Amino acid sequence: MADTEKTAYKRVMLKISGEALMGNTAFGLHPPTVQRIAKEVQTVHNMGVEICMVIGGGNIFRGLQGSAQGMERTTADYMGMLATVMNALAMQSALEELNIHTRVISAITMNEVAEPYIRRRAVRHLEKKRVCIFAAGTGNPYFTTDTAATLRANEMNCEAIFKGTKVDGVYDKDPAKHADAKRYERVSYDEVLLKHLGVMDASAIALARDNHLPIIVFSLDEPGGFRGILNGTGTYTVVHD
Repeated sequence: MADTEKTAYKRVMLKISGEALMGNTAFGLHPPTVQRIAKEVQTVHNMGVEICMVIGGGNIFRGLQGSAQGMERTTADYMGMLATVMNALAMQSALEELNIHTRVISAITMNEVAEPYIRRRAVRHLEKKRVCIFAAGTGNPYFTTDTAATLRANEMNCEAIFKGTKVDGVYDKDPAKHADAKRYERVSYDEVLLKHLGVMDASAIALARDNHLPIIVFSLDEPGGFRGILNGTGTYTVVHD
């Protein structure tokens, strides 16, 4: 049952990397980690927030790395898209174990395992409080899942993109390597692009900027962090106009 507390946003996009599903393993999926993230999503779903998700595929296959090793780029990118479908199905399974109705919606048609992307149908799923996991990127090579998340967030009229990472915001340099790294409370899209802050790729940042869609960067490893931000607490960085 949904909580009665007020939240800052009614519909959001959660973007996480495929590597976030690896846990402490070197490759693939770590089921306890997938279950932990699903429980974080559950706490927000219980608040009545409508949730879209995009999950990367880097824990299984990364198109750019395949291309760098001599594979034809478009083929490598399509393989990366298929990896995102595998991750989406794993997350769907974990969410449905928690009795959350979930739909995997693929930009590449594969009717046996996922719905095709039809915008109006996806919006209706959200209105019915189903979690929608958008898989296979945009369906096009040369675009990352960051860009796919920003595109789908705009199409679904999401109020913000939540980018779950290993650190609690955007820093001026890598906090794992530099003790004096400074965390931004707020930073503009243009500053992210100018300083190459690495929040998302440039196409995603530009698309968010053009549509005035805020990006909230937070730590996915902090228990309750996702819910906390929607309650107005927590540590994070907002990328905005």
